[in-house]
Amino acid sequence: MNTRCGYVAIIGRPNVGKSTLLNRLLGQKISITSKKPQTTRHNLLGIKTTGDAQVLFVDTPGIHSNEPRAINRYMNRAALSALRDVDVVLFLIDREKFSEDDEKVAELFRNAHGHKILVINKIDLMSNKSTLLPMLQKLQVAFPEASLVPVSAEKGVNLEELEKVIVSGLPESPFYYDEDQVTDRSERFLVAEVIREKLMRQLGDELPYSLTIQVDRFEEDEKIAHIDATIFVEKDGQKRILIGKSGEKLKRVGTDARTDIEELLQKKVMLNTWVKVKSGWSDDERAIKSLGYDDV
Repeated sequence: MNTRCGYVAIIGRPNVGKSTLLNRLLGQKISITSKKPQTTRHNLLGIKTTGDAQVLFVDTPGIHSNEPRAINRYMNRAALSALRDVDVVLFLIDREKFSEDDEKVAELFRNAHGHKILVINKIDLMSNKSTLLPMLQKLQVAFPEASLVPVSAEKGVNLEELEKVIVSGLPESPFYYDEDQVTDRSERFLVAEVIREKLMRQLGDELPYSLTIQVDRFEEDEKIAHIDATIFVEKDGQKRILIGKSGEKLKRVGTDARTDIEELLQKKVMLNTWVKVKSGWSDDERAIKSLGYDDV
């Protein structure tokens, strides 16, 4: 049997739905999501094996034109690195908005190698469906080399068609990973991301970008996992906000995170979290490297 296998980079501006699309295509959650831009900070490999095809999706941080801090520059470098040596580039855009950040991604998309797919997301939210065809025609003129596929990542609309187009762009190749493997990331990494997701969802607009997670202890046996994690913020005031009155906010984050981690690990979890101040970590190249941002 001839098999196909290759890398598919998912690129787009922040908060356009890349992680939601990846989770939908995989049929399980490996990439964290929130309504806040720049939730994804690392490239994350998602592996989907069906029949004679293995698709290696690379979920990337949102590419943005503004790079105020070292962490933003790292995220842009991570996203750009995903475009090297991929077989398919999937450019995700919103159905009605095309921003300055979209323009930056579009330029990279046009210059990328490999099969190009332009995915128009959130079509379920289009108030007037009759505008879809003219929009597709306009996009086809702007991106003549690309296949166009309208979808709703949130609702799972038209994803079968998208998968067919993706697989058609993959080279004939043996599989790179075991058929039951879903990601190349460690459970330790995924646990830290789950905790960060819960913080992103519960905190205000500014604080999530000033925090990061470090898993200090990860020990497990057949029935239980013992996990200790430190949440680093940049200021004492942020620490107080995160902990909340009588520790209630941090306790709620821990409870929500533990539920998801138990589902991920398929066992009982004992989770302990602490909050520490590491001043200026997000704009310090050495600090972000020491905190795990060193994979590009």
